[in-house]
Amino acid sequence: MDSRTWQTQAGNRSVLNAPRVRAAAAAALLLAAPAFGAAPGDADAPAANTPILHLATESPAPAAGVSEGVPQETPAPTRVSAGQDGFAIESGNGDFRLQIGLLLHADGRFAIDDDDERVTDTFALKRVRPYLRGRFSRRFEFFLNPDFAGGTLVVQDAYVDTVFTQAFRIRAGKAKTPFGLERLQSASGMLFFNRAFPTSLAPNRDLGIQLLGDLRGGLVSYAVGVLNGVTDGGSADVDTGDSKDVAGRLVVRPFTRQGATPLRGLGLAFAGSAGRQTGGALPTFRTSLLEAPFFSYAGATVDGVRHRYSPQVFYYHRSFGALAEWVHTETPVRRDAIREDIAHDAWQVAASWVLTGENATESGVRPRSEFAFGNGGVGALQIAARYHALKVDPRALTSGLAAPGAIPRADAWTVGLNWYLTRNVRYTFNVERTTFDDDVTGTSRRAENAFVFRTQVNF
Repeated sequence: MDSRTWQTQAGNRSVLNAPRVRAAAAAALLLAAPAFGAAPGDADAPAANTPILHLATESPAPAAGVSEGVPQETPAPTRVSAGQDGFAIESGNGDFRLQIGLLLHADGRFAIDDDDERVTDTFALKRVRPYLRGRFSRRFEFFLNPDFAGGTLVVQDAYVDTVFTQAFRIRAGKAKTPFGLERLQSASGMLFFNRAFPTSLAPNRDLGIQLLGDLRGGLVSYAVGVLNGVTDGGSADVDTGDSKDVAGRLVVRPFTRQGATPLRGLGLAFAGSAGRQTGGALPTFRTSLLEAPFFSYAGATVDGVRHRYSPQVFYYHRSFGALAEWVHTETPVRRDAIREDIAHDAWQVAASWVLTGENATESGVRPRSEFAFGNGGVGALQIAARYHALKVDPRALTSGLAAPGAIPRADAWTVGLNWYLTRNVRYTFNVERTTFDDDVTGTSRRAENAFVFRTQVNF
Protein backbone atom coordinates (compact mmCIF):
# COMPACT_ATOMS: atom_id res chain seq x y z
CA MET A 1 0.00 0.00 0.00
CA ASP A 2 1.52 3.36 -1.06
CA SER A 3 1.52 6.44 1.15
CA ARG A 4 -1.28 8.21 -0.78
CA THR A 5 -3.67 5.28 -0.39
CA TRP A 6 -2.87 5.02 3.36
CA GLN A 7 -3.51 8.73 3.88
CA THR A 8 -6.87 8.51 2.06
CA GLN A 9 -8.06 5.59 4.20
CA ALA A 10 -6.87 7.33 7.37
CA GLY A 11 -8.80 10.42 6.38
CA ASN A 12 -11.95 8.34 5.77
CA ARG A 13 -11.59 6.80 9.23
CA SER A 14 -11.35 10.22 10.85
CA VAL A 15 -14.53 11.32 9.05
CA LEU A 16 -16.38 8.23 10.17
CA ASN A 17 -15.40 8.94 13.73
CA ALA A 18 -16.97 12.43 13.65
CA PRO A 19 -20.04 12.66 15.95
CA ARG A 20 -22.46 13.80 13.25
CA VAL A 21 -21.52 11.05 10.88
CA ARG A 22 -21.78 8.43 13.64
CA ALA A 23 -25.26 9.73 14.51
CA ALA A 24 -26.39 9.62 10.87
CA ALA A 25 -25.11 6.09 10.51
CA ALA A 26 -26.89 5.05 13.69
CA ALA A 27 -30.13 6.58 12.47
CA ALA A 28 -29.85 4.73 9.19
CA LEU A 29 -29.26 1.48 11.08
CA LEU A 30 -32.34 2.12 13.19
CA LEU A 31 -34.49 2.67 10.10
CA ALA A 32 -33.13 -0.49 8.60
CA ALA A 33 -33.61 -2.52 11.76
CA PRO A 34 -37.22 -3.55 11.10
CA ALA A 35 -36.19 -5.04 7.79
CA PHE A 36 -33.38 -7.07 9.32
CA GLY A 37 -34.91 -7.77 12.74
CA ALA A 38 -36.25 -11.09 13.88
CA ALA A 39 -39.65 -12.12 12.63
CA PRO A 40 -42.58 -12.26 15.04
CA GLY A 41 -42.43 -15.33 17.18
CA ASP A 42 -38.67 -15.81 17.00
CA ALA A 43 -37.14 -16.86 20.28
CA ASP A 44 -34.39 -14.24 20.09
CA ALA A 45 -36.71 -11.34 19.21
CA PRO A 46 -36.75 -8.49 21.78
CA ALA A 47 -39.90 -7.82 23.81
CA ALA A 48 -42.42 -5.42 22.33
CA ASN A 49 -41.38 -2.59 24.67
CA THR A 50 -37.63 -3.24 24.45
CA PRO A 51 -35.80 -0.70 22.26
CA ILE A 52 -33.55 -2.24 19.61
CA LEU A 53 -30.98 0.56 19.88
CA HIS A 54 -30.19 3.37 22.28
CA LEU A 55 -28.85 6.27 20.22
CA ALA A 56 -27.47 9.71 20.99
CA THR A 57 -26.92 12.49 18.50
CA GLU A 58 -23.41 13.01 19.87
CA SER A 59 -21.09 10.82 21.88
CA PRO A 60 -20.89 12.10 25.46
CA ALA A 61 -17.53 13.01 26.89
CA PRO A 62 -16.15 10.33 29.22
CA ALA A 63 -16.40 10.97 32.93
CA ALA A 64 -13.32 12.12 34.79
CA GLY A 65 -10.91 9.26 35.30
CA VAL A 66 -12.72 7.00 32.78
CA SER A 67 -11.03 6.09 29.53
CA GLU A 68 -12.73 6.14 26.19
CA GLY A 69 -13.95 2.78 25.03
CA VAL A 70 -14.79 1.53 28.52
CA PRO A 71 -18.51 0.45 28.62
CA GLN A 72 -20.64 2.67 30.83
CA GLU A 73 -23.79 1.61 32.72
CA THR A 74 -26.93 2.64 30.82
CA PRO A 75 -29.42 4.62 32.99
CA ALA A 76 -32.75 2.91 33.57
CA PRO A 77 -35.42 4.28 31.23
CA THR A 78 -38.04 6.73 32.45
CA ARG A 79 -41.33 5.04 33.34
CA VAL A 80 -44.71 6.47 32.31
CA SER A 81 -47.91 4.99 33.72
CA ALA A 82 -51.63 5.70 33.48
CA GLY A 83 -54.27 3.91 35.49
CA GLN A 84 -56.60 3.97 38.46
CA ASP A 85 -54.10 5.94 40.54
CA GLY A 86 -53.72 8.73 37.99
CA PHE A 87 -51.00 9.57 35.51
CA ALA A 88 -47.36 9.36 36.60
CA ILE A 89 -43.89 9.94 35.21
CA GLU A 90 -40.96 8.50 37.14
CA SER A 91 -37.23 8.36 36.57
CA GLY A 92 -35.64 4.98 36.20
CA ASN A 93 -33.97 5.12 39.61
CA GLY A 94 -37.13 6.43 41.33
CA ASP A 95 -35.51 9.65 42.53
CA PHE A 96 -37.90 11.85 40.54
CA ARG A 97 -41.65 11.36 40.18
CA LEU A 98 -44.65 13.43 39.10
CA GLN A 99 -48.24 12.24 39.58
CA ILE A 100 -51.26 14.04 38.13
CA GLY A 101 -54.81 13.34 39.29
CA LEU A 102 -58.27 14.79 39.83
CA LEU A 103 -60.96 14.84 42.53
CA LEU A 104 -64.41 15.89 41.31
CA HIS A 105 -67.59 16.10 43.42
CA ALA A 106 -70.83 16.78 41.51
CA ASP A 107 -73.60 17.18 44.10
CA GLY A 108 -77.33 17.51 44.49
CA ARG A 109 -78.75 19.00 47.73
CA PHE A 110 -82.48 19.02 48.48
CA ALA A 111 -84.44 19.98 51.58
CA ILE A 112 -87.47 17.89 52.53
CA ASP A 113 -90.52 19.72 53.91
CA ASP A 114 -88.84 23.13 53.72
CA ASP A 115 -91.94 25.33 53.92
CA ASP A 116 -90.08 28.45 55.11
CA GLU A 117 -87.55 28.03 52.26
CA ARG A 118 -84.46 28.40 54.41
CA VAL A 119 -82.47 26.27 51.97
CA THR A 120 -82.17 26.50 48.18
CA ASP A 121 -82.43 23.16 46.45
CA THR A 122 -79.53 23.02 44.04
CA PHE A 123 -77.01 21.09 41.99
CA ALA A 124 -73.43 22.17 42.64
CA LEU A 125 -69.79 21.34 42.09
CA LYS A 126 -68.43 20.97 45.60
CA ARG A 127 -64.86 20.11 44.63
CA VAL A 128 -62.96 20.44 41.35
CA ARG A 129 -59.39 19.64 42.34
CA PRO A 130 -56.72 18.68 39.82
CA TYR A 131 -53.60 17.94 41.82
CA LEU A 132 -49.86 17.47 41.40
CA ARG A 133 -47.93 15.17 43.72
CA GLY A 134 -44.26 14.52 43.26
CA ARG A 135 -40.77 13.71 44.47
CA PHE A 136 -37.35 15.00 43.52
CA SER A 137 -33.86 13.94 44.60
CA ARG A 138 -35.59 11.14 46.55
CA ARG A 139 -35.67 13.09 49.83
CA PHE A 140 -38.06 15.87 48.84
CA GLU A 141 -41.80 15.50 48.18
CA PHE A 142 -44.42 18.07 47.27
CA PHE A 143 -48.19 18.37 46.94
CA LEU A 144 -50.12 21.09 45.07
CA ASN A 145 -53.93 20.90 45.36
CA PRO A 146 -55.90 23.79 43.80
CA ASP A 147 -59.71 23.89 43.79
CA PHE A 148 -61.83 25.50 41.03
CA ALA A 149 -65.27 24.79 42.54
CA GLY A 150 -67.66 27.73 42.45
CA GLY A 151 -65.78 29.33 39.57
CA THR A 152 -62.98 30.62 41.81
CA LEU A 153 -59.44 29.42 42.41
CA VAL A 154 -58.49 28.42 45.95
CA VAL A 155 -55.18 26.77 46.78
CA GLN A 156 -56.17 24.08 49.27
CA ASP A 157 -52.72 22.56 49.78
CA ALA A 158 -49.25 23.66 48.72
CA TYR A 159 -46.39 22.17 50.71
CA VAL A 160 -42.95 20.59 50.47
CA ASP A 161 -41.74 17.73 52.68
CA THR A 162 -38.10 17.08 53.50
CA VAL A 163 -37.97 13.36 54.28
CA PHE A 164 -35.13 12.36 56.58
CA THR A 165 -36.57 8.99 57.63
CA GLN A 166 -39.99 7.42 57.94
CA ALA A 167 -39.93 8.60 61.55
CA PHE A 168 -39.09 12.24 60.80
CA ARG A 169 -40.02 14.67 58.08
CA ILE A 170 -40.42 18.45 57.92
CA ARG A 171 -43.41 19.94 56.12
CA ALA A 172 -43.43 23.61 55.06
CA GLY A 173 -46.31 25.45 53.40
CA LYS A 174 -50.09 25.26 53.48
CA ALA A 175 -51.57 21.98 54.71
CA LYS A 176 -54.16 20.55 57.06
CA THR A 177 -53.61 21.40 60.71
CA PRO A 178 -52.73 18.23 62.69
CA PHE A 179 -55.89 18.11 64.77
CA GLY A 180 -59.27 16.72 63.65
CA LEU A 181 -59.80 13.00 63.05
CA GLU A 182 -62.35 13.31 60.26
CA ARG A 183 -60.77 16.51 58.93
CA LEU A 184 -57.48 14.73 58.33
CA GLN A 185 -59.19 12.04 56.24
CA SER A 186 -59.04 12.72 52.52
CA ALA A 187 -62.16 14.20 50.93
CA SER A 188 -62.13 11.28 48.48
CA GLY A 189 -62.52 8.79 51.35
CA MET A 190 -65.20 10.53 53.43
CA LEU A 191 -67.81 8.14 54.74
CA PHE A 192 -70.64 10.68 54.35
CA PHE A 193 -71.56 13.50 52.01
CA ASN A 194 -70.02 16.09 54.37
CA ARG A 195 -68.03 15.89 57.57
CA ALA A 196 -69.78 15.99 60.95
CA PHE A 197 -70.13 18.81 63.51
CA PRO A 198 -66.75 18.24 65.26
CA THR A 199 -65.07 19.37 62.05
CA SER A 200 -66.85 22.72 62.45
CA LEU A 201 -64.67 23.31 65.53
CA ALA A 202 -61.44 21.74 64.28
CA PRO A 203 -59.00 24.01 62.41
CA ASN A 204 -58.74 23.31 58.70
CA ARG A 205 -55.77 24.33 56.53
CA ASP A 206 -53.11 26.72 57.72
CA LEU A 207 -49.63 27.97 56.81
CA GLY A 208 -46.63 26.98 58.87
CA ILE A 209 -44.00 24.36 59.66
CA GLN A 210 -44.85 20.82 60.80
CA LEU A 211 -42.82 17.87 62.06
CA LEU A 212 -44.36 14.45 61.51
CA GLY A 213 -43.55 10.78 61.27
CA ASP A 214 -44.38 7.14 62.03
CA LEU A 215 -42.53 5.19 64.73
CA ARG A 216 -42.06 1.44 64.97
CA GLY A 217 -43.92 0.61 61.78
CA GLY A 218 -46.93 2.81 62.54
CA LEU A 219 -47.37 1.78 66.15
CA VAL A 220 -47.11 5.48 67.02
CA SER A 221 -47.66 8.42 64.67
CA TYR A 222 -47.14 12.04 65.54
CA ALA A 223 -47.51 15.51 64.00
CA VAL A 224 -46.78 18.87 65.59
CA GLY A 225 -46.66 22.30 63.99
CA VAL A 226 -46.26 26.03 64.46
CA LEU A 227 -48.92 27.74 62.35
CA ASN A 228 -50.40 31.16 61.71
CA GLY A 229 -53.67 30.20 63.44
CA VAL A 230 -57.18 29.99 61.98
CA THR A 231 -60.70 30.21 63.36
CA ASP A 232 -62.72 27.12 64.29
CA GLY A 233 -63.42 25.14 61.11
CA GLY A 234 -61.58 27.69 58.98
CA SER A 235 -58.66 28.06 56.58
CA ALA A 236 -56.49 31.08 55.81
CA ASP A 237 -53.79 32.21 53.41
CA VAL A 238 -52.86 35.50 55.09
CA ASP A 239 -51.87 36.14 58.71
CA THR A 240 -53.23 39.20 60.50
CA GLY A 241 -51.08 39.16 63.65
CA ASP A 242 -47.66 38.29 65.05
CA SER A 243 -48.89 35.54 67.38
CA LYS A 244 -48.88 31.92 66.24
CA ASP A 245 -50.70 28.70 67.13
CA VAL A 246 -49.06 25.45 68.23
CA ALA A 247 -50.97 22.29 67.27
CA GLY A 248 -50.20 18.62 67.64
CA ARG A 249 -51.70 15.15 67.35
CA LEU A 250 -50.53 11.78 68.66
CA VAL A 251 -51.91 8.46 67.37
CA VAL A 252 -51.34 5.04 68.94
CA ARG A 253 -52.28 1.78 67.22
CA PRO A 254 -51.52 -0.65 70.06
CA PHE A 255 -52.21 -3.87 68.15
CA THR A 256 -51.01 -2.97 64.66
CA ARG A 257 -47.97 -5.28 64.89
CA GLN A 258 -49.79 -8.29 66.33
CA GLY A 259 -50.71 -10.20 63.20
CA ALA A 260 -54.30 -11.21 62.52
CA THR A 261 -55.87 -10.14 65.82
CA PRO A 262 -59.29 -8.47 65.39
CA LEU A 263 -57.94 -5.48 67.36
CA ARG A 264 -55.27 -4.72 64.77
CA GLY A 265 -57.36 -1.91 63.27
CA LEU A 266 -57.88 -0.07 66.57
CA GLY A 267 -56.42 3.39 66.92
CA LEU A 268 -56.48 5.97 69.72
CA ALA A 269 -55.57 9.61 69.23
CA PHE A 270 -55.43 12.89 71.08
CA ALA A 271 -55.01 16.35 69.57
CA GLY A 272 -54.60 19.82 70.99
CA SER A 273 -53.82 23.39 69.97
CA ALA A 274 -53.25 26.74 71.63
CA GLY A 275 -52.44 30.25 70.45
CA ARG A 276 -53.07 33.90 71.17
CA GLN A 277 -55.17 35.69 68.59
CA THR A 278 -56.40 39.28 68.66
CA GLY A 279 -59.00 40.77 66.36
CA GLY A 280 -59.47 37.55 64.41
CA ALA A 281 -62.74 36.35 62.90
CA LEU A 282 -65.14 34.01 64.67
CA PRO A 283 -66.91 31.01 63.13
CA THR A 284 -70.40 30.56 61.75
CA PHE A 285 -71.89 27.13 62.42
CA ARG A 286 -73.93 25.40 59.70
CA THR A 287 -75.84 22.17 59.31
CA SER A 288 -73.83 19.31 57.85
CA LEU A 289 -75.57 18.39 54.61
CA LEU A 290 -77.45 21.51 53.50
CA GLU A 291 -74.93 23.92 55.06
CA ALA A 292 -77.65 26.20 56.44
CA PRO A 293 -76.34 28.58 59.16
CA PHE A 294 -77.84 28.26 62.65
CA PHE A 295 -75.34 30.17 64.82
CA SER A 296 -73.08 33.19 64.24
CA TYR A 297 -71.61 36.09 66.16
CA ALA A 298 -72.42 39.79 65.71
CA GLY A 299 -69.64 42.37 65.86
CA ALA A 300 -67.41 40.18 68.04
CA THR A 301 -63.77 39.16 67.60
CA VAL A 302 -61.18 36.86 69.19
CA ASP A 303 -59.28 38.49 72.06
CA GLY A 304 -56.87 36.18 73.85
CA VAL A 305 -55.51 32.64 73.98
CA ARG A 306 -57.71 30.06 72.24
CA HIS A 307 -57.48 26.44 73.41
CA ARG A 308 -58.68 23.29 71.65
CA TYR A 309 -58.45 19.60 72.49
CA SER A 310 -59.92 16.43 71.01
CA PRO A 311 -59.88 12.74 72.08
CA GLN A 312 -60.47 10.37 69.17
CA VAL A 313 -60.87 6.66 68.44
CA PHE A 314 -61.23 4.64 65.23
CA TYR A 315 -61.55 0.95 64.41
CA TYR A 316 -61.53 -1.06 61.16
CA HIS A 317 -61.92 -4.84 60.89
CA ARG A 318 -62.83 -6.53 57.64
CA SER A 319 -66.12 -5.03 56.44
CA PHE A 320 -66.75 -3.00 59.60
CA GLY A 321 -65.54 0.50 60.32
CA ALA A 322 -66.25 2.96 63.13
CA LEU A 323 -64.96 6.25 64.50
CA ALA A 324 -65.75 8.67 67.31
CA GLU A 325 -64.39 12.08 68.22
CA TRP A 326 -65.12 14.96 70.55
CA VAL A 327 -63.81 18.49 70.04
CA HIS A 328 -63.76 21.19 72.72
CA THR A 329 -62.77 24.80 72.01
CA GLU A 330 -62.52 27.74 74.39
CA THR A 331 -62.04 31.23 72.95
CA PRO A 332 -61.94 34.67 74.61
CA VAL A 333 -64.50 36.75 72.69
CA ARG A 334 -64.82 40.52 72.86
CA ARG A 335 -67.54 42.87 71.70
CA ASP A 336 -66.97 46.46 72.79
CA ALA A 337 -66.67 46.35 76.60
CA ILE A 338 -67.97 42.77 76.90
CA ARG A 339 -65.38 40.00 77.09
CA GLU A 340 -66.23 36.36 77.81
CA ASP A 341 -64.45 32.99 77.54
CA ILE A 342 -66.81 31.10 75.24
CA ALA A 343 -66.60 27.28 75.03
CA HIS A 344 -68.09 25.10 72.29
CA ASP A 345 -68.38 21.29 72.17
CA ALA A 346 -69.11 18.91 69.31
CA TRP A 347 -69.06 15.12 69.08
CA GLN A 348 -69.90 12.27 66.72
CA VAL A 349 -70.18 8.49 66.58
CA ALA A 350 -70.24 6.80 63.16
CA ALA A 351 -70.21 3.21 61.88
CA SER A 352 -70.29 1.47 58.51
CA TRP A 353 -70.60 -2.00 56.97
CA VAL A 354 -69.60 -3.15 53.48
CA LEU A 355 -72.46 -5.31 52.22
CA THR A 356 -70.44 -6.90 49.42
CA GLY A 357 -67.69 -8.15 51.75
CA GLU A 358 -64.73 -5.91 50.90
CA ASN A 359 -62.58 -4.39 53.63
CA ALA A 360 -63.56 -1.05 55.12
CA THR A 361 -60.64 1.38 55.38
CA GLU A 362 -60.02 4.98 56.32
CA SER A 363 -59.60 5.85 52.64
CA GLY A 364 -62.73 4.10 51.39
CA VAL A 365 -63.51 0.74 49.77
CA ARG A 366 -61.88 -0.95 46.79
CA PRO A 367 -64.40 -3.18 44.98
CA ARG A 368 -63.36 -6.72 44.14
CA SER A 369 -65.35 -6.66 40.92
CA GLU A 370 -66.04 -3.41 39.17
CA PHE A 371 -69.50 -2.52 37.93
CA ALA A 372 -70.15 -3.81 34.41
CA PHE A 373 -73.40 -3.79 32.44
CA GLY A 374 -74.58 -7.34 31.80
CA ASN A 375 -71.44 -9.02 33.17
CA GLY A 376 -72.51 -9.49 36.77
CA GLY A 377 -70.16 -6.92 38.33
CA VAL A 378 -71.92 -4.72 40.90
CA GLY A 379 -68.97 -2.92 42.48
CA ALA A 380 -69.04 -2.49 46.27
CA LEU A 381 -71.95 -1.38 48.45
CA GLN A 382 -71.50 0.19 51.88
CA ILE A 383 -74.10 1.38 54.39
CA ALA A 384 -73.31 3.93 57.12
CA ALA A 385 -74.96 5.73 60.02
CA ARG A 386 -73.92 8.44 62.48
CA TYR A 387 -75.08 10.70 65.27
CA HIS A 388 -73.42 14.07 65.77
CA ALA A 389 -74.15 17.23 67.74
CA LEU A 390 -72.81 20.73 68.40
CA LYS A 391 -73.43 22.74 71.57
CA VAL A 392 -72.63 26.45 71.90
CA ASP A 393 -71.81 28.08 75.24
CA PRO A 394 -75.04 29.77 76.50
CA ARG A 395 -72.99 32.81 77.52
CA ALA A 396 -72.55 33.63 73.83
CA LEU A 397 -76.28 34.44 73.77
CA THR A 398 -76.85 35.83 77.25
CA SER A 399 -73.90 38.24 76.90
CA GLY A 400 -75.12 39.63 73.61
CA LEU A 401 -72.25 38.25 71.54
CA ALA A 402 -74.38 36.13 69.19
CA ALA A 403 -76.36 37.35 66.21
CA PRO A 404 -80.16 37.62 66.51
CA GLY A 405 -81.91 34.29 65.94
CA ALA A 406 -78.81 32.22 66.74
CA ILE A 407 -79.49 28.67 67.92
CA PRO A 408 -77.02 27.24 70.49
CA ARG A 409 -77.50 23.51 69.83
CA ALA A 410 -78.04 21.16 66.88
CA ASP A 411 -78.35 17.34 66.88
CA ALA A 412 -78.34 15.29 63.69
CA TRP A 413 -78.88 11.69 62.57
CA THR A 414 -77.52 10.56 59.21
CA VAL A 415 -77.90 7.36 57.21
CA GLY A 416 -76.08 6.75 53.97
CA LEU A 417 -75.30 4.41 51.10
CA ASN A 418 -72.02 4.43 49.19
CA TRP A 419 -71.85 2.63 45.86
CA TYR A 420 -68.28 2.14 44.60
CA LEU A 421 -68.72 1.32 40.92
CA THR A 422 -64.95 1.24 40.38
CA ARG A 423 -61.93 2.43 42.32
CA ASN A 424 -62.38 5.78 40.57
CA VAL A 425 -66.16 6.32 40.48
CA ARG A 426 -68.49 6.40 43.47
CA TYR A 427 -72.09 7.40 44.20
CA THR A 428 -73.07 8.64 47.68
CA PHE A 429 -76.64 9.00 48.99
CA ASN A 430 -77.43 10.50 52.42
CA VAL A 431 -80.56 11.35 54.38
CA GLU A 432 -80.20 13.48 57.51
CA ARG A 433 -82.51 14.96 60.13
CA THR A 434 -81.23 17.88 62.22
CA THR A 435 -83.12 19.20 65.23
CA PHE A 436 -82.47 22.50 67.01
CA ASP A 437 -82.75 23.32 70.71
CA ASP A 438 -82.69 26.73 72.40
CA ASP A 439 -83.55 26.73 76.09
CA VAL A 440 -81.77 30.05 76.57
CA THR A 441 -83.86 32.55 74.62
CA GLY A 442 -86.81 30.38 73.69
CA THR A 443 -86.16 30.76 69.95
CA SER A 444 -87.69 27.92 67.96
CA ARG A 445 -86.64 26.50 64.62
CA ARG A 446 -88.14 23.65 62.64
CA ALA A 447 -86.13 20.51 62.12
CA GLU A 448 -84.15 20.29 58.90
CA ASN A 449 -84.62 17.18 56.76
CA ALA A 450 -82.23 16.71 53.86
CA PHE A 451 -81.62 14.36 50.97
CA VAL A 452 -78.31 14.68 49.13
CA PHE A 453 -76.35 12.70 46.58
CA ARG A 454 -72.93 12.91 45.00
CA THR A 455 -71.04 11.58 42.01
CA GLN A 456 -67.34 11.30 42.78
CA VAL A 457 -64.52 10.88 40.30
CA ASN A 458 -61.11 10.33 41.85
CA PHE A 459 -57.91 9.16 40.24
